[in-house]
Amino acid sequence: MKGKDLENRMRSLEWFHSLAVLPGAWTIIRVDGRSFSRFTESHFDKPFDARFSAFMIETARALLIEFGGRYAYTESDEISVLLDPSFDLFDREVEKLVSISASVATAAFTHAVGEPVHFDSRVWMGAAVQDVVDYFSWRQTDAARCALNGWCYWTLRHEGRSRREATRMLKDSDVAGKNELLFARGVNFNEVPAWQRRGVGLWWETFERPGHDPVRGVDVTATRRRVHVEKDLPMKDDYRTLVQRLIACSIPR
Repeated sequence: MKGKDLENRMRSLEWFHSLAVLPGAWTIIRVDGRSFSRFTESHFDKPFDARFSAFMIETARALLIEFGGRYAYTESDEISVLLDPSFDLFDREVEKLVSISASVATAAFTHAVGEPVHFDSRVWMGAAVQDVVDYFSWRQTDAARCALNGWCYWTLRHEGRSRREATRMLKDSDVAGKNELLFARGVNFNEVPAWQRRGVGLWWETFERPGHDPVRGVDVTATRRRVHVEKDLPMKDDYRTLVQRLIACSIPR
């Protein structure tokens, strides 16, 4: 077989290479830590550790910058990054978006923590702004659920319960029962830091920096942009309003 024919046949078997995000669709890249339950249990305090959250925030910042995203949200060991319908990175190829986002997250977190870790990645698409608002509302609801479960589970574990015992005690318990379990042990879940219950949001903001123009000999003010980190996100309808506002506003350049 001639070299060109062989090349064409081999390339034709790259079936997924042609997959691309639909034109005009809102796109969200979500990365998740691989086997992070075991990793965090051996390296960080439970149920939550501010150091781990800081590493996730830095990883989210790296993704937001690398992909020029509009908004990033992180809770537990996952990060979601929103891309505009007009984005055209890597010709919108799904293979590229998934592989590069996972590698950026892996590199950023590994550099921050000083130990090798792995992330996987997936792509979500939405046709309308409402779809995007629903997505982030869903992820924040998941953050609250996981936070309550984590607080209950690790409170029982710190009391000396085994994994099996703690899991069994929580199996049929509803939200009210879990809140009562914590309250009986001196923990008011509503007073747990917001970043644990609601996750952390990151978005671009502009700011003015004073300077001096040596050529004209005058003081000037330059407009710059930076990533804002919000650890006290609103919840429910107020959070949905925030996400909608961030989608509607233009990204500072």
